Amino acid sequence: MMSTGGQKRQLIDRTSSFSLPPSPWAQMLDYLQHVSVLLRIGACFVAAVMMWWLSSGWRGSFPFRRGYIPDRDIVASVQFAVRDAEATKRQREQARRETLCVYSHDRQQLEELRKALEDKFFQVVGADSFESLDKNVWKEFFLTGKPDTSGNQGPAEEKQFGQFSEVFKGMSEEEIFKAVKESFGSDMKLTSFQLAIEQGFQRVEEDGLLESLGHPLEDGSQIAILVHPRGNPRLVHQVEVEDVRIGQVAGALRTRVTEEIKRLSITERQASYVAALVSQWLQQQRLPVTLELNVERTEQEYAAAMQRIGEALLIYRAGNLLAEGGKPLSSEDLELLRFEYQHQVEEAGWGRMVSCSLAFFGMYGALYVVCGCYIFFHEPRILKDFRHLATILSLVVITGSLMHVAARDDWRVEIVPITLFAMTITIAYHRELGLLLAAAVSLVHAVSHGLTLTEWLILLSAVAASVLMLARIRSRTKLIYVGLCTGLVVILTTIGVGTLVGQMFGASDVSMFSNTEGTEVVWDPRFSFVSGLLQGAFWYGGCALTAGFLMTGLLPVVEWLFDVQTDISLLELGDAAHPLLQELSRRAPGTYNHSMNVASLGEAAATAIGANGLLVRVGAYFHDIGKMLKPEYFVENQVGDNNRHDSLLPAMSSLVIIAHVKDGADLAEHHNLPQSIIDFIEQHHGTTLVEFFYSEATKRHEDDPDGPETDEANFRYPGPKPQSREAGIMMLADAVESASRSLEDPAPARIESLVRNIAKKRLDAGQFHDCSLTLQELHAIEDSLIKSLAAVHHGRVKYPDQEQTA
Repeated sequence: MMSTGGQKRQLIDRTSSFSLPPSPWAQMLDYLQHVSVLLRIGACFVAAVMMWWLSSGWRGSFPFRRGYIPDRDIVASVQFAVRDAEATKRQREQARRETLCVYSHDRQQLEELRKALEDKFFQVVGADSFESLDKNVWKEFFLTGKPDTSGNQGPAEEKQFGQFSEVFKGMSEEEIFKAVKESFGSDMKLTSFQLAIEQGFQRVEEDGLLESLGHPLEDGSQIAILVHPRGNPRLVHQVEVEDVRIGQVAGALRTRVTEEIKRLSITERQASYVAALVSQWLQQQRLPVTLELNVERTEQEYAAAMQRIGEALLIYRAGNLLAEGGKPLSSEDLELLRFEYQHQVEEAGWGRMVSCSLAFFGMYGALYVVCGCYIFFHEPRILKDFRHLATILSLVVITGSLMHVAARDDWRVEIVPITLFAMTITIAYHRELGLLLAAAVSLVHAVSHGLTLTEWLILLSAVAASVLMLARIRSRTKLIYVGLCTGLVVILTTIGVGTLVGQMFGASDVSMFSNTEGTEVVWDPRFSFVSGLLQGAFWYGGCALTAGFLMTGLLPVVEWLFDVQTDISLLELGDAAHPLLQELSRRAPGTYNHSMNVASLGEAAATAIGANGLLVRVGAYFHDIGKMLKPEYFVENQVGDNNRHDSLLPAMSSLVIIAHVKDGADLAEHHNLPQSIIDFIEQHHGTTLVEFFYSEATKRHEDDPDGPETDEANFRYPGPKPQSREAGIMMLADAVESASRSLEDPAPARIESLVRNIAKKRLDAGQFHDCSLTLQELHAIEDSLIKSLAAVHHGRVKYPDQEQTA
């Protein structure tokens, strides 16, 4: 027969080999856990891709910058072509000088002139007799103000009618009139005459007239132009300048008109009379300017000419000198080196892209592993809280982007974003994490931008100085002081490493060694290097100081983003005029006094172990604000022997007492208190037992065994347990302050025994498991609380009047 022990072992073996299938809820939780892990991995991968894209990780780094001093000559490694700016400029200037400018032609003015000639001549021919002829019209056909060589007119007539043509020598005006009239006796409508005048004016009406060109020599051809009718810029034709210049065209116009008149079907003599009159009339007219430069169309011609010219190229072959050694690289040198770099990338093709991408992702992976391991072991809350992880990754990408933009040769202010990043992580978490992440981001920037080790050391010095000097921020001037000290460290570091490697950094490559147009910079190796190095060092120092000023303004944003409180915000929050504290002092003065005492005890204990005493003090101010809703149920607010709990069951009393934690958290959220203060409200009792009412309930059950069972869980605070050292200190300070009020004789020995017992009880109950307090720190906290309570409860001397009163 099997023994009882054997049956038990067999049962254990059977139950251990049997397992129930997981429930749907367990499967759901397991799935969500996997999704959460994948989400975090995905966020890290996205951040790595964005950093790779920002740093152009598929091309590799370009190692040169303006002001860099190569130690040897730099020669081309591949053949490439670059734009020859000077040759291109010369070709374009030549093309511009040869471009035909476009002019708009107002033809109407010449048509009106032609019509005026026809009208005047019709009035002459249409007159019945010389006596009925309008003498003013007749006078327009003679050259005025010139002497007559015929001798047929006196001075008065000469002045009135002007000079006759040689054709009319020896003829009187009446004879001339009759000769002209007889010429068109059979064509009184002057149809043939009008046609002849139109033929004579045709060319000038098509091409137009101008006195001088409207464009200078360097802006277009002086030989020919393009002309289009006004309102129709597309209908252009080329015209020689000499064919439209009034000074040259006036005589040609009279000649063409004369020739057309001589072709009329009249006698040669009659034709000469008519031609002479018309020529003299035209000679007295001022020909109008009808051509005007069309700037818009001319610019289009310029653009077309420039497009035809293209770019002049200068060929560099492998081995050609690109930059001289021992001299700072100028803007022209840098442009040439960048052309070579781009050509190398294009020639390398996909192989280079893949290899560079893998190299960058390998570096990112190594840095992620290093930083991730540190966070996993020292800051696991970041990995547990996806919001915190996403915020840090976003800041990494933003900082990398800002450094990429700030690293331009025109600025060189990449120290500003990396210093701000280091300060932000330090304020949000702690120095070690800020230093690690900032160093990793600066390393990525240095590798992706081809910076040397010395340049990375300068960035690292700014990061280290700002992180190590950024301790407690009790005033806004502290950040400016940190920026000033960081700037000094950066200046000394820049001078030191610059002297060792013979390089200049910062603003020295911006202002001193970039050639200005038409000016050649003379490089004096000794003087220029020293002055350039100092200039660059002070430029970087100024950037670090600027970061301090910027951080002063960004501090509220950092506090909101990471839900942290600096000493500045804590001091503002701990103001006695805060509405919640004012309401607490009015409704529950005993609780208010208790909170002030706990604040004093907790701050001293936190200072003793190097924790944040100010945070403990401010947290203590608010830790019991939930009691103001039902102040009469808490002993410190009761007056006399009236105790509300006498009429309640222990379980109900326990619910009232425990409720002050949730009520306090709700009040804090309603008044927008930060989460760190709400944590004190929720954690200052942990999951401890409400011992008095639990004991009362147990006694009642012993007296009445048939009554309901006493469930210990109903008499425990919901927690959570303290999650930080400050919350653990808060728990002890609150407990010992309350307990010390019950001591009838608060002698130092009794106070010490009380504090030790309460601390041991909390330790045995596991209340400090999640707050990382060590036994050594716990002992130091006990000593501080004992000392503070002994000072509060010290004895006083009785004065004679007090003795008499007693």
